[in-house]
Amino acid sequence: MSSAPPPTAAADTRPSYSPASGAIPTAPRARLDAVDLVRGLVMVIMLLDHTREFVHSAALQFDPTDLAQTNVPLFLTRWITHFCAPAFVFLAGTGAYLQVMRGKPLGELRRFLVSRGLWLVFLELTVVRLFAFWDLDYSLLAMPQVIWVIGVGMICLAALTYLPVRAIGAFGVLMIALHNALDGVLSATPWQGPASAVPSVMDKLIMVLHQPGPFPIGGWPSPVVLVLYPLVPWVGVLAAGYAFGRLYTLDAGRRRTALLRLGAALTLAFVVLRFTNLYGDPRPWAAQSSAAFTVLSFLNLQKYPPSLLYLLMTLGPAILLLGALDGIDVRAARGRVARWLVTFGRVPLFFYLLQWLTAHGIGLLLALAAGRYTAYFFQNPMTWFSNGPPQNVGFPLWVVYVAWIAGVLLLYPLCRWFAAVKARRRDWWLSYL
Repeated sequence: MSSAPPPTAAADTRPSYSPASGAIPTAPRARLDAVDLVRGLVMVIMLLDHTREFVHSAALQFDPTDLAQTNVPLFLTRWITHFCAPAFVFLAGTGAYLQVMRGKPLGELRRFLVSRGLWLVFLELTVVRLFAFWDLDYSLLAMPQVIWVIGVGMICLAALTYLPVRAIGAFGVLMIALHNALDGVLSATPWQGPASAVPSVMDKLIMVLHQPGPFPIGGWPSPVVLVLYPLVPWVGVLAAGYAFGRLYTLDAGRRRTALLRLGAALTLAFVVLRFTNLYGDPRPWAAQSSAAFTVLSFLNLQKYPPSLLYLLMTLGPAILLLGALDGIDVRAARGRVARWLVTFGRVPLFFYLLQWLTAHGIGLLLALAAGRYTAYFFQNPMTWFSNGPPQNVGFPLWVVYVAWIAGVLLLYPLCRWFAAVKARRRDWWLSYL
């Protein structure tokens, strides 16, 4: 992987900046290896989650965070992947701010955000859907997930950039902090299938905005949209990430201190709020039959949509990690792991698309090798809703981890090649991958 040589320590100082001018300062490029490393780390963990979905024996039987059915290793395998989407979306916003710091005019950034946002929505509805299910049965028209909310979030951010950065940050923080107050207000009538009433237009809007669930586009049997990632509060997470990028205008010492303090404050806020059970998540924790399961109850937070506590629990440690790694130079880093993670972090969309094919393909190959039932690898969830999930499929959890490691090894050469292409070329279309 080729890249520009890192700046010297003297170059990593706070750039000249006049608050009165309103200009956004430029930032040294190589000091942001920490951002790419954290992004690469959460993407590799994302592959673990999707590998589990295609390989584990219980993936289609029950939620691994269901304390009545899970076990500690399975719960933690799912729980660690909770960090992926928040960090992915948050750093997408940070990446937009860093483009301006590197010299992109705001007008050009707005046009890019709108066009890339539309491109991401298109990919979610087409390529991601095909890679995830390997079927052309469009009774399930779409299952909006993380790429969808980043795409719509970028379009919203393009409009928000007419505001001061602090106002954008306030918008994001308020959406994150206050959206749980709407849990009892925004409540759509759940759709249970062809025999039930079709949700109203308002119910469908609520699902798109704040309450996940399926709904037919028109009357049944029109195609169904299964919303997994409502826009609120994910758009706020991306906006907060954009404002967070402002910390990278600070000099090295102040920046590292600010990152560590912010990460620690968010993590502490999670612990305190969760302990009180007063606000921030619709599912209170409670003492369980063992100390281990009591801890799991404390950590068991709502992801769809992500609660305030869920985002504090995940973004707090992620920002702490950014602070701990701040200033890292991957070319001088010891060990291969850091270099691999930075490589993945420099080609996030490329990795995201390929990891669906990788997890899906490995699951199918393992099933074929074991002589197992494989038809469900070519079906979308609407089939499972109608006929019930397939039984007696999948493998033990340790096989999931072996398959995950194999997937990482398979993806690295491809990502290294594409990262090198992006480093040496400036073709416009490369910014869309």
